[in-house]
Amino acid sequence: MALVKTFIIMPNPGLKFLTIFRLTQYFRRRNRLMFYFFFLWLRNLKVKYGYDISYRTQIGKGFYIGHFGNIVIHGDTVIGDNCNISQGITFGVSNAGATIGVPKIGNNVFVGPGACVFGNITIGNNVTIGANAVVTNDVPDFQTVLSPKPILINKDLSSFYIHNSDI
Repeated sequence: MALVKTFIIMPNPGLKFLTIFRLTQYFRRRNRLMFYFFFLWLRNLKVKYGYDISYRTQIGKGFYIGHFGNIVIHGDTVIGDNCNISQGITFGVSNAGATIGVPKIGNNVFVGPGACVFGNITIGNNVTIGANAVVTNDVPDFQTVLSPKPILINKDLSSFYIHNSDI
């Protein structure tokens, strides 16, 4: 009955996606026919829910997607246990500088809406990454990363961005 509820009656996008994601990984080297079946289903769910998470991504147990939409995780990213992510996050590659590569995310990590983690960096265990934070350096265990305070400038630029106005 739980599967019927998850997939048909009240589909939970994160749980549905992760179930098919895990089945795709499970059948990858065990049964090619079943792998392709779940792979195609996973591709469909990626478009439907806005999750760009490769089946190659190593994700620990207890992974939780709080909201659907705009989630991008590079296929070589390693994510530990009990990681919770929000909408609009990116775990991406850095192609230049000292941190060329993809991130490694520890256990018990929360990533807030709009946060981005780039490069060959390590996010420690029990870390909170706040909304809209951009992380490009290692974060030690038991830390919180917050985005910088907004900067206000005394200039009205709204006319450059508002379309279809009567002005």
